[in-house]
Parts: sequence; structure tokens; C-alpha cells
Amino acid sequence: MHVLVVHDYGPLGTLLLERLRNTPLQVTPLLVSDPASADLQAVQSWVPEDTDLIVNALWLVDPEDAQKDPEDTHKAAFSLPVALAECARDRDIALFQLSSCYVFDGRKQRGYITSNPGQPFNELGNWQWECEQALRTLLPRHIILRTGWSLSRFIRKVQASASAGNALSMPGRCRGLPVAVADLARVMAAVILQLDCGAEVWGTYQYAGAEEVNLYELGQVIVGLPGIPESTRVVDDVPDWAQLEPLNTTLICTKIRNTFGIKQQPWRSFLADEAAMLTEPATKAERVPAN
Repeated sequence: MHVLVVHDYGPLGTLLLERLRNTPLQVTPLLVSDPASADLQAVQSWVPEDTDLIVNALWLVDPEDAQKDPEDTHKAAFSLPVALAECARDRDIALFQLSSCYVFDGRKQRGYITSNPGQPFNELGNWQWECEQALRTLLPRHIILRTGWSLSRFIRKVQASASAGNALSMPGRCRGLPVAVADLARVMAAVILQLDCGAEVWGTYQYAGAEEVNLYELGQVIVGLPGIPESTRVVDDVPDWAQLEPLNTTLICTKIRNTFGIKQQPWRSFLADEAAMLTEPATKAERVPAN
């Protein structure tokens, strides 16, 4: 199977490519360094003729960035994936697309299952939900994988607060499941390998690390990591950025376990490596440039 991996300079693309290169798959990387400026009219030319699966590894999980630039978010979270889906439909190619827990508004008391309808209230979730619906209409052979919170995002918040010497407000009212980038790459590779075996298991799935936690508790755990000064304080409060956070983003991940045999790994076991990854110099991304 020939797999085209669409990625940016973030670590997910690098880690996923490393995993796939150690398999019998034929893998082609496609670097989209700035999705907002990508020429969507040229999508057909990006995709090699013998491609069997397009994997869109552009992972959008920061509602703050999305809210600041709605136009770029629309293009990265909706227009680009839809253009890939249209190309896939026209050429009988399957598509693997990432989404997130932000498609939900957080009002449900229990965890969300894959069949729950999206009701987003921030810019990121809105366009991810619109993208999900468009893909279901355009392309029967698709995998949509919703993910939990980005663990890296909150490690960065604690690190920035520690550097500035300020207390960090993290709201205990918001609960969910973080996921580490290395764990997500593991899960994506496992799904792709089973698709290569001929599994006809198209549809929507969810994955996040094991153990529900609220953001205040998560901040306290991160503060205990090596390299974080002991004086760093996390307080249970609601900062401005938390207005974009649903109260509940917990994803039920039984469908991906029952279908692919993929079990949730504890996010705590990835904490130290995730933090170390953020302090390492960025690696040079492989590229077959799309823009």
C-alpha cells in the first residue's frame, strides 16, 4: 500500500513517518508548511498516481490559535481536508483525517461516544465538525480520528509560566483526557497497518490517553516534571483562554479498541518524554513541498 503522509513541521508527522518507514508500506511525505497559504487548486498534483491512502497528519488542537485567526483556521481545518477528500473521491483513494474533542460543547455529564453529534462552541471545533460532516458525505472510505487534549499544549503553558515566574491559572472545572504526540503516532500507525491488511472498517473513531483529569490537576502533575522550578505555582482559576475550553471533553475510546485492538495508554507514562521533546531543537522535516 502506498501511503501519502501530509504533515507540517510539528513532531507528529516526523514520529509517524519514522514508524511507517519501519513497515513494508511505501511511504511518501508531503510537507505543507503553511496550510493557510497552500494552493488548493494544486491538490491533485500533490498526490502520486498510485496512492492508496492519504493521511492528513496536520493536527489542530489549540482553540486559542484558531480563535485568533478564523480565516486561517477555516482553510487548515476545513478547506484543505475537503480538497484532499475530493481528490481522494475522484481517484478512489482512502483518507485518514484527524479531528478533536473540541467538536463537543462539554455539556454532557458523561464521556462522549463516537456517535454523539458535534455541538462546537469555538472556532476550531466548528470547522472540525463541518469537516467531519463533509467527509462523511464526500468519501465513504474514510477514517476520522478524534483526539483528546494535546499534552504538549499544556506542558508549554507550564513551562512559559515557570520562565516568567508567574502563577499559572488552570481551571479545575474543565475535565478531559490528554494525549501525547508519540502515543498518537503509535495509534495512527496501528490503524494504517490494519487498513493495509484489507480491513474495511471506515468511519469515526476516538483516542486519548487513559485516566480522566481536570486541567488544574494536570497542571499540578506537569509542575512535578524535571526541569520545572519547584517555585512554579498552578492555581485553580479560569483565565481568559479557558473560556474556549468545554467543561467536559472526555472521549470514550472503546470503539477503536474493539475494532482495531488498540488500547489506551496512560498519558502520565509519556509526560517526561513529551516535555523533553519540547526542549529539543526542531528536527529538519522531510519534504516534498506542496507550497
